[in-house]
Amino acid sequence: MTDLLNPIFQDSAKAREHLESIRWAEGRFCPHCGETENTSPVRGKSHRPGLYYCNGCKKQFTVTIGTIFERSKIPLNKWLLAFHLMASSKKGISAHQLHRMLGITYKSAWFMAHRIREAMRNDSPDPIGGKGKIVEADETFYGNSGDEFINDKGWRKKRGLGDKSKIVTFVERDGAARSTVVDRLHSGTIGALINRQVHPDSFLMTDEAGHYRQPGKKLRGHYAVNHAKNEYAKGFITTNTVEGFFSIFKRGMNGVYQHCGEQHVHRYLSEFDFRYTYRKVSDRERADLALKGAEGKRLVYHQTSLKSA
Repeated sequence: MTDLLNPIFQDSAKAREHLESIRWAEGRFCPHCGETENTSPVRGKSHRPGLYYCNGCKKQFTVTIGTIFERSKIPLNKWLLAFHLMASSKKGISAHQLHRMLGITYKSAWFMAHRIREAMRNDSPDPIGGKGKIVEADETFYGNSGDEFINDKGWRKKRGLGDKSKIVTFVERDGAARSTVVDRLHSGTIGALINRQVHPDSFLMTDEAGHYRQPGKKLRGHYAVNHAKNEYAKGFITTNTVEGFFSIFKRGMNGVYQHCGEQHVHRYLSEFDFRYTYRKVSDRERADLALKGAEGKRLVYHQTSLKSA
């Protein structure tokens, strides 16, 4: 259980100290030039706490420089509480709820949530899977017809869904999730995603969709279940894990967020991927991992209208 009365959620100075302990766990450094040895606190009543001076580049800095917090007017304790709420809410938390709980405007809460999703975004070049490991793959669709999510069978049965956002997700059993919005679903697209996101020594589990057949040959093994014939598991061959991920994702998008513009889908996917990947750690640890991910990332308001940033 997390104590919401923890000083880091109530006091901006305590929040800053906590952020410093995460970002500078191995020692303070200048975010302008990278200097690690020759930095010092700026002292004096006219200077705010947490201000430092670098004798290397002769610039001042704080722990928020070079992070998503840079130039934000919202107190850090409210930022840390928002990080905790988003990291611990399995199906997400709406901007309206953040607006009410944090006492900030809805516009600020909406932008704050997107910046937290940016911190949660995975930018590791390491693929998932590996020797002897199983990776499941599947796709779902997002569109404007009531902003509903449907599976591949629904897409075939229902008309007018060709313009929906197509989402491909890889989930390592007992491991990480990686989701991507793609323009088209075909073997070339799937092959490129597998090359980038899945270790070649992995075993791939999919349904009967044809766009997985050729790319699957690049991996150690490819096995499929035929959902069209009501086949959902053949021993260890199943896609139940990735379908479980989609279940959480759809419930969050339909029940919590309710509406999501096409240009924002990839940001929400980052949020759900992050929470799923770190589902086995505590809420506090998950929030701290998200805070660590805030380093080296910036998101300004005009970028939130872009499909990728």
